[in-house]
Amino acid sequence: MYYNNNTILFLDGKYVKAAEATMDLYSQSLHYGYSVFEGIRSYRTETGETKIFKPVEHFERLRISAESLNLPYPWHADELIKATYEVLAKNNFQNAYIRPVVYAPANMTFATNTVSHIVIEAWEMAPFLGDKLLRIVTSSFQRPNPKAFKIHAKAAGHYVNSILASQEAKAKGYDEALLLDMNDHIAEGPGANMFFEKNGVLYTPQAGNILAGITRATVLEICAAEGFTVIEGQFTMEDLRKADSAFYCGTAAEVIGWQSIDDTVFPLDWKDTKGAIIQQLYTHRVTEKQVVKKESLA
Repeated sequence: MYYNNNTILFLDGKYVKAAEATMDLYSQSLHYGYSVFEGIRSYRTETGETKIFKPVEHFERLRISAESLNLPYPWHADELIKATYEVLAKNNFQNAYIRPVVYAPANMTFATNTVSHIVIEAWEMAPFLGDKLLRIVTSSFQRPNPKAFKIHAKAAGHYVNSILASQEAKAKGYDEALLLDMNDHIAEGPGANMFFEKNGVLYTPQAGNILAGITRATVLEICAAEGFTVIEGQFTMEDLRKADSAFYCGTAAEVIGWQSIDDTVFPLDWKDTKGAIIQQLYTHRVTEKQVVKKESLA
């Protein structure tokens, strides 16, 4: 599903076959979930080139995540971006999902490590949440208290919370979960940020109790360019149930609309929402499609 006998990955400075790559089973990362990672996408652009979307931002966040968890990080973004393009080329990938992971050596204590390992993997993947409107359910799981974790770090251990919430939602017959924070304010999905629309205005949970994603930042850039009003704040489920529409956004999910929350169907047809416009403009941006605005036509 993710690799075959010919798949190549980058491991500690070398390009090796995924089927032959190994890691230490005494790794602190395996035993304690002590690692950090990124989710990055590459796309075939309109000109036929392979382009990684916002690679600098992603590898900068990887560095920040590692340093937040006291994982040594001796690499520079330029060398990792170059290695990532090489992994894509060696596997003949254009539209791909890319997963760099920084992980710890063998260490059964809680002492700080003096070295880290890095692996960069890639595989072809359809949009993580599909391409149909989603039926979302409020999760019984909350997002972790930011006083207990470095909530801004994209850390492997944090995602046990995401897995449990997503599995619970699917067991109930829904497509995905929505998690609240410890104060019962809307937070985010298991692997995506969320926006909702009311009377033409977009709302999104503020940073602090969420992992404010790079795709979220891109959506905010698109909104600014289009003149869409966005309010960041603390919102309740009552606010969401009164909304006209909602959507998730994330590197893996891209931009995907919701059909309903807890069986309450949003009244606005998706094609008439700000989210649908953002969804199209996001696709144009990552594929570098040039769009000529109607008012510029003579």
